[in-house]
Amino acid sequence: MPVPDDRKYTKSHEWVKIEGDLAVTGITEFAVKALADLVYVDLPEIADLTEKGHPFAEVESVKAVADVYAPVSGEVEEINEDLVDHLDDLAQDPYGKGWLAKIRMSYPEEEKELLSAEEYEEVLAAEEAEGAH
Repeated sequence: MPVPDDRKYTKSHEWVKIEGDLAVTGITEFAVKALADLVYVDLPEIADLTEKGHPFAEVESVKAVADVYAPVSGEVEEINEDLVDHLDDLAQDPYGKGWLAKIRMSYPEEEKELLSAEEYEEVLAAEEAEGAH
């Protein structure tokens, strides 16, 4: 699956789709594949405050528990409660039905610090090259 170019990314494999002052967030296909068999997701609570770069959710697989880092600072406005019972949505459609939370951004200028799809693909290529050694 190609990296969608209608959103921004972090080096820690989160994605953000900006809709006005709302940031729809999730984890990338790369992160989903690295975790493999997903068994649980721990989402933030509505009204929780997020701080860019700090954990705000967890995704658990049979292999590991991975923190999901907030790509932007703000207040959690909505969570994808469907994921709790339908974790396959995250595994099969990480950029669509597998979104995690919608955050009302406190500092919209943080978007400028996120990676474009092209920059994120460079991060993936570098990680793959590193893993090949």
